[in-house]
Amino acid sequence: MSAETPQSDADLLHAVQAGNAAAYGELYERHVAAARAMARQLVSGVEVEDVVAESFTKILDLVCRGGGPESAFRTYLLTIVRRTVHDRSSIAAHPTGEIERYDPTAPFVDPALAGLEHSPIARAYLSLPERWRAVLWHAEVERARPAQAAPMLGLSANGVAALTYRAREGLRQAYVRLYLRPDTPPECRTVLGRMSHYVRGGLARREAKALDEHVDACEECHGVLLEVTDVDRGLRVIVGPLIAGPLFSGYVAALARAVGPGGAAGRPLRALRRLRWAPRRWQAVLAGGTVLAVAVAGGVQWWSDAEPVAEPSVGPPIALPAPSAVPVPVPLPVEEPSPVPAPGGKDRQATSARPVGARLRVTIDPLGSLVRARPGIVAIRVRNHGEAASAKVAAHVDLPPGVTFVPSVLRGPGAAVSGAVGTVDGWQCRPSGRGARCAREPLAAGRATAVYLRVLVSGAAPQAAGPVVRVTAGPLRLRARAEQGVRATGAPARFATEGSVAVRAIGNTLLSCPDEQAGCREARRREGEQRDNDLWPMLALDRDDHPFTESSSSAVLSVPKGGEVVWAGLYWSATGAEAGPIRVRPPGLRTYLTVRPSEVKVRELPVGPVYQAFADVSELARGVRADGTWWAADVPMVEGVARHAGWSLVLVVTDPAEPYSQAVVLDGGTVVGRRAYVPLGGLRPAASPARVELVTWEGDADLGGDKVSLGSGPLTPSGGDREASNVFDGSARGARELSFGVDVDTVSAELGVDPGLTIATNKDVVLFGAAAVSVRARQ
Repeated sequence: MSAETPQSDADLLHAVQAGNAAAYGELYERHVAAARAMARQLVSGVEVEDVVAESFTKILDLVCRGGGPESAFRTYLLTIVRRTVHDRSSIAAHPTGEIERYDPTAPFVDPALAGLEHSPIARAYLSLPERWRAVLWHAEVERARPAQAAPMLGLSANGVAALTYRAREGLRQAYVRLYLRPDTPPECRTVLGRMSHYVRGGLARREAKALDEHVDACEECHGVLLEVTDVDRGLRVIVGPLIAGPLFSGYVAALARAVGPGGAAGRPLRALRRLRWAPRRWQAVLAGGTVLAVAVAGGVQWWSDAEPVAEPSVGPPIALPAPSAVPVPVPLPVEEPSPVPAPGGKDRQATSARPVGARLRVTIDPLGSLVRARPGIVAIRVRNHGEAASAKVAAHVDLPPGVTFVPSVLRGPGAAVSGAVGTVDGWQCRPSGRGARCAREPLAAGRATAVYLRVLVSGAAPQAAGPVVRVTAGPLRLRARAEQGVRATGAPARFATEGSVAVRAIGNTLLSCPDEQAGCREARRREGEQRDNDLWPMLALDRDDHPFTESSSSAVLSVPKGGEVVWAGLYWSATGAEAGPIRVRPPGLRTYLTVRPSEVKVRELPVGPVYQAFADVSELARGVRADGTWWAADVPMVEGVARHAGWSLVLVVTDPAEPYSQAVVLDGGTVVGRRAYVPLGGLRPAASPARVELVTWEGDADLGGDKVSLGSGPLTPSGGDREASNVFDGSARGARELSFGVDVDTVSAELGVDPGLTIATNKDVVLFGAAAVSVRARQ
């Protein structure tokens, strides 16, 4: 027997954004009982159903416009219900059309509970990833059984229990961090850093006894221990009223009655009719411009199916910096006449039926993923398995709705003017219709060719089918469709090329422990028991001899003999929401150059907001001697306990000693609290050796359980402690000392049939920054 795991709230929200009305109906059915339970604490009579309908309508408008919640639908809905009641009673005489007011980034705090959001447990809870907040709300605040919460989280009951355990541990750690201030005495700092381990019984007997003795004598640490030991109580006493208001206990009781036998699930969803009050543009999305919903006995039938009934409008294109992609001027490989076909649907690749002459095969795939509101790259490959050259080759590319081809001009030695990001042998591309038209000279027998198209994905792009390519070469006609289309999450490609190429990455931290404090020098040598930035008041590290830098560090880059820089990208990250320029000094230069970010991402970690900035520095790296010591300095940063700041230089370089390979750089900016899967679409594996340069931020050397896999089990990094079960251990390639909160790791393995990069953490929460992958192409 088997059962299909239901779609989570997050999955349903993504489907709603893609125009799937049935998904919003499922969300309504899951959460309408909670909305009614909340509304009945605030209003009575027929007004309850009006408030519920109006609240769902407001969220629908926001979600269809790309806003609203990502996964924690329940707490978002309760906040909207309370705001709706408040506004209906206080400003009924002055209606407003500003729907943005109903897109809260903070709880709606009742005046009677003013200040509740500033309590330590509330601050710790609000600092957690949204998925963790959702499971804690369902499991600990509302006291839902794992089987009840499972559909909302897209997990099994056991999975909910495991996620609850991790989220509770994350809450404890976030709570403890609030007390790790710069003025905290060293003895208290050590105790606080081990407190969450103590609560779950993870300390040795001797360490636990020492902590007990300290807590007995320290009033503040004793109070923290009491709160950390019973965070579940804090969630119900503080966080519950923070989200649901002063009538939280009545809400919980009403919800418990509603979800029991004969509760909301058995009643007709009468209030759903009132969603016809939604703006007409969203009625069109949900119902094709016809009647929105039809009430039926025991429920409602929605006008929807798997396909969206109306196509969301595509927003204006986002201005992008001109890419500096440079193709590698090397010959393409001669391929065997009978390669193993790649797995996939029947449309993914096609072969002509001609027994002699030219025989072509074409594939099309996004590299990494096509992610909403992000640039990306689509790879097209054509191979001639015949006995004669083909006619001139033309490729007509149809992109999914919301995906736009971005023409560019390539620069560098051997590069041709083209609309592609990384051609390797003479393709010319231009915009055409809803995609592009590319052409090249005839393809010789036994030869292969590739072209990479830079695209931009709109924030409103639906999660539809993948791009399609139609190839003509004389009498030959072929068609292929990518297996994957637009995704809500993932790692899009920043750069890609083919040839005798390899990937390299270096980096270092810009914050470190205080020199004068005992144990700091040992920690920098990767020794002792305080190798986490959580246990130190992190201060700016200034290692250069320049009088005008406030923070600086270096890393040594080794380029293959005879190699040249094809592409270079600079990433830097620090705690805080305000990013800015970085100063860089390449090998051979005496002065720093200022580099400004072309892209900045701000994310939330348990410690608070962090940013990652990016700049294309290909021209700079190609114009200097790249091999040697690189310095970076003076990024915007925040000093203090549990802070991080650092940088990484990621490169694609030629390597005459390498066989013909593919190289792709994937952008991250993704918070990993348990597991993240990064598809490596567009690569041709077949048990091909691969090398990955992985950039991550805010890893802790003393928190184990961090693993990286390419599909064949945990991989051992080449640096740091070299432990497959603790990859993010504060080690950066090219740096000599412990790089607090900065990891630039190298792992190698063979790719499988369905290649992908898996990043898993057990106790840590990290920010995945970027991954550079080189794969030996199949000959």
